Amino acid sequence: MKIRTALKRFQLWRFGWHVLIALLATIGIVCSLVGAIGDNESLGTIGILVMIVAFWVAFFAFLLSNQETIRSIKENGDRLDNVGEMISRNNNLLAQIAQAVRLGDAAKSIAFRDAERTELAEAVIAKLHAHEFDATNAMISAMERKTEYQSLAAQLRQTAQQYRNATEKERIRQAVNHILKLGREYRWTQAYRAADNLIRAYPHSHEAKGVRAKLKQIRDARKKELLALWDEAVLAKDTDRSLEILKELDPYLTPSEGLALQDAASSVFKMKLHNLGVRFSLAVTENQWRSALETGRQIIQDFPNSRMAHEIRGKLDILELRARHENRSQDQPAQTASVPHATRSPAGPDHASAPGT
Repeated sequence: MKIRTALKRFQLWRFGWHVLIALLATIGIVCSLVGAIGDNESLGTIGILVMIVAFWVAFFAFLLSNQETIRSIKENGDRLDNVGEMISRNNNLLAQIAQAVRLGDAAKSIAFRDAERTELAEAVIAKLHAHEFDATNAMISAMERKTEYQSLAAQLRQTAQQYRNATEKERIRQAVNHILKLGREYRWTQAYRAADNLIRAYPHSHEAKGVRAKLKQIRDARKKELLALWDEAVLAKDTDRSLEILKELDPYLTPSEGLALQDAASSVFKMKLHNLGVRFSLAVTENQWRSALETGRQIIQDFPNSRMAHEIRGKLDILELRARHENRSQDQPAQTASVPHATRSPAGPDHASAPGT
């Protein structure tokens, strides 16, 4: 290993093998020729031996080069997996942010209470497994001062105490169980990050080193399950279910697998857009302006680049105006025999007709 490291530090180490092989081959050929011309068998034998050595050096260099290539491919694959997991987590965070923007303070506290408790617990466990016991105790103490987190804090304190009192082997087992639990909950980003931390903390442990392989088995099983559910939903022409599965399945797919599903996914998206278009047209025809507005917004959100979404964007003002009139008429039944003529669109109802109709 020291020789290999020293060669890597050499500026032209990649060409060193070529130079050595060429030099040995040249020496071998020269010795063989001189031995043959001068009728010197010993010199000819030396030439043959040198060429044999050159062959084995070339073979060793080939194996070493392949090893470096395989290692680089594996590292790049791991990096791509991590990038994919990061993108998936960012998408989930963006979806949560978008949802939070539409919610009031009271609704936010209810909607995100479970997610917040999960994130807090994960942060404490991460500190605990990193052996940052003071930080762990400080976080648990802070949680205990808030009524809504007291029960969670009690559980975490018990977990922390068990971990601190455990032997090294038991700590590794507890950490592995926690990582596999994250995998079974499909929280891949947290699971792989915790696995990397565990391997760094216990590089000598075979159990710690094997946790990534176990995570991969769980991930592959979930991927296989999602593919089966996707096939069932597509065959049943259940577009809503198909799109729901596809969103969860997407982070599991390799680029080649994504291309293989592209045609089927495209058909599902077209069917979904068609169904929304029909719903939008019926709502407009029956003057159900609130339903038309909600459906139009869904089309714009789910299919922003479609021609239908582009057409609906130009009619949102009219749809919103008529939806407000519909709400007003339902709140004040006695005053809603008809919408005041002054507030109607000059272009009439056709202005809010379904795109393409």
